[in-house]
Amino acid sequence: MNRRMRAAGLLLLLTLVAAACGGDDSETSTGSGDGGSGADAAPCATDGATGPGTGGTAVGFIFVGPKDDFGYNQAAYQGAKAVEASCSDFKVITAENVPEDDNATRVMEDMVNKGAKIIFATSYGHLDPAKKVAADNPDVVIVQQGNVIGGKAPANLGTYFGTVYEPVYLAGIAAGKATESNKLGYVYAFPIPQTLANINAFELGAKSVNPDAETITVNTSSWCDPAKQAEAANSLIGQGVDVITQHQDCQATVIKAAEAKGVKVVGYHADAQQLAPKGWLTGSEWNWGPLYVDIVKTAAGGKFTGSKYNADFRVGYKDGANPFVQSDFGPSVDDETKQLITDALADISADGSPFAGPVMDQDGDEIIAEGEVPDYDEVETIFSSTFVEGVVGSIPKS
Repeated sequence: MNRRMRAAGLLLLLTLVAAACGGDDSETSTGSGDGGSGADAAPCATDGATGPGTGGTAVGFIFVGPKDDFGYNQAAYQGAKAVEASCSDFKVITAENVPEDDNATRVMEDMVNKGAKIIFATSYGHLDPAKKVAADNPDVVIVQQGNVIGGKAPANLGTYFGTVYEPVYLAGIAAGKATESNKLGYVYAFPIPQTLANINAFELGAKSVNPDAETITVNTSSWCDPAKQAEAANSLIGQGVDVITQHQDCQATVIKAAEAKGVKVVGYHADAQQLAPKGWLTGSEWNWGPLYVDIVKTAAGGKFTGSKYNADFRVGYKDGANPFVQSDFGPSVDDETKQLITDALADISADGSPFAGPVMDQDGDEIIAEGEVPDYDEVETIFSSTFVEGVVGSIPKS
């Protein structure tokens, strides 16, 4: 091996090590990027505002994975770029591959030292580090994505999320109409309430148009492990699944495996239709920009404490501003299916729900009675450890 090749190999190794160690080299950006040119940006802070989140020069974002994962982290990164494009008075500091442990605390503290008075901790397991940084820095607002604090939140802390199961239910309708084997596949990471609600909503959406549809689940115990995802996808396809979806942070592996085998695909977290031009049905994706910008303006304006964001904030279709939206349809989705989805969306947005009773669990026991429509908080409680009738698989014990 010549000197140039050895040097290139060393550089690659150092790059991989830096990524694995979780965001030591935060990206700092101003002005332009994926979120827009910045030409329409205006100050987001209010002159003279005081309180947590005010007086800073930067907004920080930490991501548990890479910003180009065709999934969860990519969507959050695009939201960060929207803040950059909208708020001319703030730098945007980002850090990728930040684990859900003390590394997250260290990275956020570094952002505080760089002038961040508002930080978005964007992964479910970032909550404990977020609590610690918030406690140690009462003048800094920390908002965490997807978990719940429970009870009264400290004055500078909050969580936020969309109602993820609503567009997943709509995607389940597309899957139920598309399947010929009546076997749908679901690759998921961890049995947290969000994931279980999604799996159940997907099955109920499919069953609403195809009573014979069942959803076979495989658990990977990882937010992003391509090897496990490939194994899970191939296992499902080997069982006769002809539509596959997932709740993973990175979705490229499962989608590519399905497309290669002629299996239909439902996406999650971000638009990935380009990875499955033939098999793509639809999906669910994040549009974080408007919510992120509003959180920044609220905090920078001195209005965070006591606001809706200083709590466990959730928003869904009934509120008209769910940041989790339906993806575009693929070429095989017919007009009848599109109309069924349009009608279901109208119902959910009014007084309906994907979980309107009666709903039975895997054992056939009623968990939601006929005529009952659970609210958003009740759904997370009801489905914290339960699969509905038609879902195949057991929930791993923690």
